[in-house]
Amino acid sequence: MFPALETEIKPETLSDPYEDFMHHHLQYYGYFKGPTCLPSTGHAQIDAVGKDPLMLSSPLLRSRQLLYDELDEVNPRLREPRELFSFFSSRGPLQAPKWPIECEVIKENIHHIEWVPPEPEYFYQPTGDEKEPEIVGEEQGTVVYQLDSVPTEGAYFTSSRIGGKRGIIKELAVTLQGPEDNTLLFESRFESGNLQKAVRVGAYEYELTLRTDLYTDKHTQWFYFRVQNTRKEVTYRFTIVNLLKPKSLYAVGMKPLMYSQLDATTYNVGWRREGREIKYYKNSADDGQQPLFCLTWTVQFPHDQDTCFFAHFYPYTYTDLQCYLLSIANNPIQSQFCKPRALCRSLAGNTVYLLTITNPSRTPQEAAAKKAVVLSARVHPGESNGSWIMRGFLDFILSNSPDAQLLRDIFVFKVIPMLNPDGVIVGNYRCSLAGRDLNRHYKTVLKDSFPCIWYTKNMIKRLLEEREVLLYCDFHGHSRKNNIFLYGCNSNSRKHWLHERVFPLMLSKNAPDKFSFDSCNFKVQKCKEGTGRVVMWRMGVINSYTIESTFGGSTLGSKRDTHFTVEDLKSLGYHVCDTILDFCDPDQTKYTQCLQELKELLQQEIHKKFSNFGQDVDLEASWSDIPLSDIESSTSGSDSSLSDGLPAHLLNIANELNQKMLLKKTKKKRLQTRKQRNEQYQKNYLMRELKLAEDTPGRARFASTLQKQPTLLKTPEKSSSSVMRNEKPRLNETQLSGRNKGTSLEPPLTSLVLPKNKETVQTQLSGRNKGISLEPPLTSLVLPKNKETVQTQLSGRDKGTSLEPPLTNLVLPKNMETVQTQLSGRNKGTSLEPPLTNLVLPKNKETVQSKKPGFTASCSPKRSTNSGLGPAPDVKANWPRTRYPAPRKERSAVAAVYPSLHIYTYP
Repeated sequence: MFPALETEIKPETLSDPYEDFMHHHLQYYGYFKGPTCLPSTGHAQIDAVGKDPLMLSSPLLRSRQLLYDELDEVNPRLREPRELFSFFSSRGPLQAPKWPIECEVIKENIHHIEWVPPEPEYFYQPTGDEKEPEIVGEEQGTVVYQLDSVPTEGAYFTSSRIGGKRGIIKELAVTLQGPEDNTLLFESRFESGNLQKAVRVGAYEYELTLRTDLYTDKHTQWFYFRVQNTRKEVTYRFTIVNLLKPKSLYAVGMKPLMYSQLDATTYNVGWRREGREIKYYKNSADDGQQPLFCLTWTVQFPHDQDTCFFAHFYPYTYTDLQCYLLSIANNPIQSQFCKPRALCRSLAGNTVYLLTITNPSRTPQEAAAKKAVVLSARVHPGESNGSWIMRGFLDFILSNSPDAQLLRDIFVFKVIPMLNPDGVIVGNYRCSLAGRDLNRHYKTVLKDSFPCIWYTKNMIKRLLEEREVLLYCDFHGHSRKNNIFLYGCNSNSRKHWLHERVFPLMLSKNAPDKFSFDSCNFKVQKCKEGTGRVVMWRMGVINSYTIESTFGGSTLGSKRDTHFTVEDLKSLGYHVCDTILDFCDPDQTKYTQCLQELKELLQQEIHKKFSNFGQDVDLEASWSDIPLSDIESSTSGSDSSLSDGLPAHLLNIANELNQKMLLKKTKKKRLQTRKQRNEQYQKNYLMRELKLAEDTPGRARFASTLQKQPTLLKTPEKSSSSVMRNEKPRLNETQLSGRNKGTSLEPPLTSLVLPKNKETVQTQLSGRNKGISLEPPLTSLVLPKNKETVQTQLSGRDKGTSLEPPLTNLVLPKNMETVQTQLSGRNKGTSLEPPLTNLVLPKNKETVQSKKPGFTASCSPKRSTNSGLGPAPDVKANWPRTRYPAPRKERSAVAAVYPSLHIYTYP
């Protein structure tokens, strides 16, 4: 690219006109000081410069974009392109977190060691004698800690700075009266800290109020604070008084976490589960607003004058992430295949990091053939367990393990380790500084208000244009269920039916004592349409999951009734990598076994549903007719499932952007000529027929057992009605007479338009319901110019099969008159043939009765074994498939993939 830099520079190079121009150009702007522009005092340097015309080895060259080798030879190379946003330097300090200007921040650096308990930490076993302390409040107690100004609902984020609020940081804790004063000193104005107020209501009892998420009036779940001036062998009681969730894992044995500074420095002991007399109960104080709940526990500190921390779960801060990424950047091996980049900046200006992990490819073709895997965490800042799973994944994928090297060879990993750094920094539980849950706004158009998820979605959209995205996983935490599980999306494609459940089933086999497949759910609810899982699924990622990790522990296998440690969560990150290899193994034995097992599990679940209604049903014939949405419950594991909508100050902006997007949409160019319209119509018709032929072999039937189950027919009715709503309305001219209301009808044909100068017109089928097996095409209608009678000939019909489709209007030239076809000899009590509709003939012609050869009024017994009973309302007719069999190749292909699979459901 730069031959002047690749070969040895010779003095005569300056004779080139372009080089002369650039030489003087750089001189003019001061970037290159040649002999003519040096001051008179620099004559000593002119001779040295003249020996090296471009002065690539001279200190006078001021450009910093060139790098030299160790010997400082004249063989420079260009630097790596600079990042759009500043990235941390391997030699410089870390980028300090930016806080909203309303937040006070202490100057101390909080750091905790990592430690794994040598023994399992079991759940607390309630005795039934736990106390429920009455809430006293600050009226009868003493406030020992309280934040002055905290922005809540109604306020909104304006600006940020390193260190938060300007000015002197106040000392919020009370002043001790002497060495005998045993009042605890509270503090939470550090990264990820959350405590609003502490009230002393007894000698060793304290009521704690958590701060809500900034710029909101709710989401109190995460807590993380410090206490000092402790006394050992004394029982303290702490009661958090403003929790919002009616159910919690604290009610079934979960313990809070405690960290002793003296134990960490003396015995190298870190976070551990502590607490007795744990009780989760409803707050008796009713202020007329939303109900509040309390968490109370007792604890004994191990040392006098110790500094201890309490937390809802193992903290993982933004600074912890930056330290980890800095270690990767300083590692000469890992930095070759892990490239940290800045995806964007958050609202407060903190960097959202994007890691691209893959081994260098030997050829462009090899690079293009790699599939992608997208992983993200901490969209909810209070769910720190997601960061520990991500940490385990990164530790493994960046290692020198053969499996890790293989994964890097065949995949491109896009990893966003912290999607909501602002929320993590300020100690929010669920929201960003916009005051909204980011995992409900993946459809947003407000790039400036929700930059983290807007750029994430845009990155995945570009990635889908380059390569296939095999897997999308978003790591979360769960406060009301134990174990680890995931939420997915039911596939509405016959080709990929049940495939979205294979990965979680494999993961449950690889981590049987942590991951629970029974707790997984694949129902897509309307309230979850804005989540990353559903949005990526609708963008085309079939295996799109939200992995939920409990704040508590496991109820499975060898880890039953024990809390999860940091190492347990890290190990799940390793199991995710192992499961990806199993999922993509060229030997599909495991994959096929999992699909077969999934079908058996689904049959058992359907049988269980029927048993609840007191019905004994033959599942071999009808199990596949029940939609999966009827089997699964909702995924509303969170009280915050519903979106709060946009803040008031963003509503107008969103409306303006939506209107601009509508105006930018390009309108379809109108087809001007009849020839263009006919060509487009023929093209659309052929595409519909081709798709119909592919889908026909896989269509499912509705069994008669479902017609007897009104409860289980709710979803089929909705799906059937939704399909009918999406169809084009039938022609009004088609009139059905003499029909038996209990029988089901074929869809009608549309109008046939005959041009003036044409004699032969091919009938065209449109508006078909894709779920119904179609009749063969009608033969061409030849209309001789000098004939009075036109005979409609239908060939290849089978008298003993399902109903014929009706013909619709034949539109002929203007000088034609309309003749109404008349159907006679119908038997009202039997299943009828559909009527023919209007034939439009010339005015000077006579009315002709269209006839079908061999038409009979009565129907064959094969057509309806029970003519008195029709199918249930809004249920598709059970059309025989033997009328028009699909091509044998297609049938055999489907049978090979799913030998006993007959279900097709609509989500």
